[in-house]
Amino acid sequence: MHDLDLTTLRLFVTVCEMRNIARAAELHHIVASAVSKRLAQLESTVGNALVERNRRGVVPTGAGEILLEHARALLAGQDRVARDMAAYGKGIKGQVRVLATVSSIAESLPDDIASFLQIPAHRDIRVDIEESLSRDLVRGIREGLAPVGVCWNAADLEGLQTRTYRSDRLAVIAPADHPLTRRRRVDFEQTLAFDHVGLPTNTAVHTMLARQAAIVGKPLSYRAVVSTFDACLRCVRANLGIAIVPREIAEPMASVYRLKFVALTDRWARRDFAICFNNEKQLSPAAGLLVAHLAKRAAARG
Repeated sequence: MHDLDLTTLRLFVTVCEMRNIARAAELHHIVASAVSKRLAQLESTVGNALVERNRRGVVPTGAGEILLEHARALLAGQDRVARDMAAYGKGIKGQVRVLATVSSIAESLPDDIASFLQIPAHRDIRVDIEESLSRDLVRGIREGLAPVGVCWNAADLEGLQTRTYRSDRLAVIAPADHPLTRRRRVDFEQTLAFDHVGLPTNTAVHTMLARQAAIVGKPLSYRAVVSTFDACLRCVRANLGIAIVPREIAEPMASVYRLKFVALTDRWARRDFAICFNNEKQLSPAAGLLVAHLAKRAAARG
């Protein structure tokens, strides 16, 4: 196979995302026939049909889906090279991209990174944070999309090296007059008698709660599923249900919304986070310094 042309791959990705060759051509300021010609050349290069036309428009074939995943990774790598070289030209001598889950970003990670950047010796280092779901984060670290990740250690971290980061606790949050708030502590099974407000199905918390409900053999009923912690608390305030959320994130807003916490007795309610990477010896000097700083901050807090 000849070297793949990145311009053609970018056109292929756009066609797959827009489901339309004409619109992809318009976006890239070329004629549709030129896009079709490049797609035909790409199919000849890889030896497989990559797109087909149906009632939904232009969609990738099975082979096209595989190439699409690789193409996105290659183009992301090219974009990172361009950004890193531009940053270096502006005097930034080190750059670290960190993939992190929403919980770690909402709790302590930004403050820990800010303290890292305030150290005079790190003035020529730039740190970029990108929010990611745990499963996508782990895949991104394995595939080299970023050198460092921070996520709940319940994720599948097999094959990655890790350092201990911080911990938090999941707790029940409910309106002040809810029956559960008469207790100081409950176990998860007791919460299943009530409607819940939850985060999307692809989040780590949602997956964990579904697993625990299956273990006790009771249904977990969601009255609302929302994408942010703030929206979750607003739904609880509106009495749409109770929610199980990290106390460290929700506590600052709970009093404003007149909500109360109830501790969960389940062992899994304590979540330990991990800093993950492929190989500590292969980290760039800047990434190595950041990992050491985050681990030190976590140890200092205990």
